[in-house]
Amino acid sequence: MTATYTFDVFSSLDGFGAAGGDWTGYWGKQGPELLDHRLAVYGEEQRMVFGANTYRAFARMLASSTAESEVRDPWVTRMTSLPATVVSTTLEGPLDWLDADLVSGDAVDVVARLKEESEVPLRSHGSLSMNRALMAAGLVDRLHVTLFPVITGRTGLDAIFQGAADFDLELLENRTLDGRIQELVYRPTLH
Repeated sequence: MTATYTFDVFSSLDGFGAAGGDWTGYWGKQGPELLDHRLAVYGEEQRMVFGANTYRAFARMLASSTAESEVRDPWVTRMTSLPATVVSTTLEGPLDWLDADLVSGDAVDVVARLKEESEVPLRSHGSLSMNRALMAAGLVDRLHVTLFPVITGRTGLDAIFQGAADFDLELLENRTLDGRIQELVYRPTLH
């Protein structure tokens, strides 16, 4: 039996994973329902999968954060305590992550092998270019999009699906959190 792989991403309405300017984390729209739900999602047994750039960003944010910052929200703390695989051809160990394996190679090959070997579901938060390649290879079982009610046309960073293949999406789950944030879970298939 192969493990389920989920590509988990935060997005503005116009498809950006982050924004510059005076936007804060979560675009300032988070509420208790979102944070509690994220903690429940990450409370389940799973293995995280990151590309090198996302791993570096998380490590940098964690190292420079304080106990009160959003980077230390309980769901993020839980995520960083989960076992992880970091796929990279540029990083060298040891990694500054509680339980992380560094695997060199092509992400498609690494994740295909992980899906066959893992006894727990696999999840990736961020890692946009890696996950676009994994979607194109048919390795993403679930696309988990948390859609924040903002448009970041001038300040948007990290276009989530820029350069991606075309996909049909089957809606598996949806919910509204804090009366304004949409969570959408899809099964992607190449169009």
